[in-house]
Amino acid sequence: MSTLFTVLPLATMAATREDVPMISIDGEAQGTTYHIRYFDPQNRNFKHSIDSLLTEFDKCLSLYRADSELSAFNAGAQHANLKHTIRSPWFYEVLVKSKEIHTATGGAFDPTIMPLSEAYGFGNQKNTDPEHVNADSLLQWVGFKQIEFDAKEIRTRPGVRLDFNGIAQGYSVDVLGSFLKSRQVSRFMVEIGGEVVCSGTKNGGTSWVAGIENPLQPNAFAATVRLTDRAMTTAGNYHNRITRNGITFNHIIDPRTGDPRTGDPRADTHAEPALLSVTVFAKDAITADGYDTAFFVMGLETTKSFLKNRKDIDVYVLYTNEEGQLMSFASDGIKDLIQEK
Repeated sequence: MSTLFTVLPLATMAATREDVPMISIDGEAQGTTYHIRYFDPQNRNFKHSIDSLLTEFDKCLSLYRADSELSAFNAGAQHANLKHTIRSPWFYEVLVKSKEIHTATGGAFDPTIMPLSEAYGFGNQKNTDPEHVNADSLLQWVGFKQIEFDAKEIRTRPGVRLDFNGIAQGYSVDVLGSFLKSRQVSRFMVEIGGEVVCSGTKNGGTSWVAGIENPLQPNAFAATVRLTDRAMTTAGNYHNRITRNGITFNHIIDPRTGDPRTGDPRADTHAEPALLSVTVFAKDAITADGYDTAFFVMGLETTKSFLKNRKDIDVYVLYTNEEGQLMSFASDGIKDLIQEK
């Protein structure tokens, strides 16, 4: 979803005493870069297979490929084709996880946000005037309850379209992790555009280490974090935004209100801090990726309340106080693994 996650220099990942080769694969995909590190006694290089897998993934869930299954669904729904036969199991899995997160967060995460994303200029249509968006008129096509689906078919109403940008990239990281495990590779780190999943440890039994960017100081870390058997993704509002006549519109839009100025509408806005980034830790990246968007929309205090009943998810939140100083919050399950700079 965002490029707020940064892999630390390769020297921190080098083999130590154990003579197990670490394979490094880098490339480009999904309009960003990927970095994969894994330990394989057979010293195999999977770059060709990984590149092919990412291409197939894009053919399913890319919003920017005209020939993707997602684009086919959106085109059909726009032209009153209310049924879509699901071709890829990836499409179905993203729908299932989206529904789960949508329900759990009271609609703070909603992939039917596509009409709003386009109107504010964050979709394929870049030449829009966000100042004059009539969000109320677009909300009639936003709402995941307007989508019905099973493993074979999606059913909807005219005008309802899907934007999986808030969850698909995290899922692609999981897909690559599953591929490596299917090749009997159990120790790896996979990162695509800031979304990451780690399995096992490096040589010597040490954890993988990643950096979380400082939103106020580009190319600097706010913190580093040790990761073992965990996924991590980040949502932020400072890389992808549009400013018109002094007004800033963020790409993370509240699907409940249509407002690009996120934050829980039930909260006291004067008491709610200005969020800069929300990093989520979970068992898999698809879960983390969906929740980082939802938590950014919900705001810090509502997120804290939510996490009291969700011990399977942790967060590290960066925000500014009233004086503009950078502040942080780490939930109990992750704070001992984070080293702030």
